[in-house]
Amino acid sequence: MDQHNFSSLSEFVLLGFPNVGHISGWLFVLLLLAYLFTIGGNMLIFLVIRLDTALHKPMYHFVSVLSFLELWYTATTIPKMLANLLSEKKTISFAGCLLQTYFFHSLGASECYLLTAMAYDRYLAICRPLHYPSIMTTALCAKMAAGCWTCGFLCPISEVILVSQLPFCDYNEIPHIFCDFPPLLSLACKDTSTNVLVDFAVNAFIILITFLFIMTSYGRIIGAVLKIKTAAGRRKAFSTCASHLIVVLIFFGSIIFMYVRLKKSYSLTLDRTLAVVYSVLTPLANPIIYSLRNKELIQAIKRTIFKKGDKASPTHH
Repeated sequence: MDQHNFSSLSEFVLLGFPNVGHISGWLFVLLLLAYLFTIGGNMLIFLVIRLDTALHKPMYHFVSVLSFLELWYTATTIPKMLANLLSEKKTISFAGCLLQTYFFHSLGASECYLLTAMAYDRYLAICRPLHYPSIMTTALCAKMAAGCWTCGFLCPISEVILVSQLPFCDYNEIPHIFCDFPPLLSLACKDTSTNVLVDFAVNAFIILITFLFIMTSYGRIIGAVLKIKTAAGRRKAFSTCASHLIVVLIFFGSIIFMYVRLKKSYSLTLDRTLAVVYSVLTPLANPIIYSLRNKELIQAIKRTIFKKGDKASPTHH
């Protein structure tokens, strides 16, 4: 292709949800309600865990960090989705598109690492209960959380740099609901096999290694739980892991199918559907899953909301 046919694009058009027509208003309302619930639910969990000293335990420390991460994770994509549903001009600048892609993948990678840290915490609590307090200290929790964020924000740098150096054609319509590597690569006026290979290597390392570590931890947890003699004991031990395991399966189930593949072409409808699952539904479900399945957290939420005037220490209950 002649070099003169390349153009230095200053913006892209996000096609978003195509062919929604007259239901775009309803879609906007549903997405807005989902976003508000996600923000409200995750903020509530984060604040309750931070304010209630009864929840100052490693497991809840990681849950609060996950809730804080979800606030930023959804903020990278959903506000722009909402704006595009109302606007005729569904554009995003080239720099804005790269930044959205970078932060979305950084926070997604951070969540992979954080879910892995949470699995390790549950493994220690159930498989090595006597050593758990001395190993999983407050200092270690803070270091693990910081490590998850740091590694997450380092991971997509190479991918973003490679995409930023690609030449793009005059056609600038991104067939997706937000900026992401696969649809961006489909618009490039150059062979992107190197980009696809780098994307596959980075995503396979982050997603598959962390998922394998989590599943190995749960394999050992299940083995330890089955050795508990009483049914009540087994139920109590596994109840502390069930919420985390549900979140893991929903999140990893969608991103493995989406990002661990060695091809540039993809099904637009399927990818949009999966994108809604891991960018909207998973952050929305997290506060529901963690709160509904955890009596201690429910009690703390009730204490925070309904007994604001009660200054008593949790040890008085």
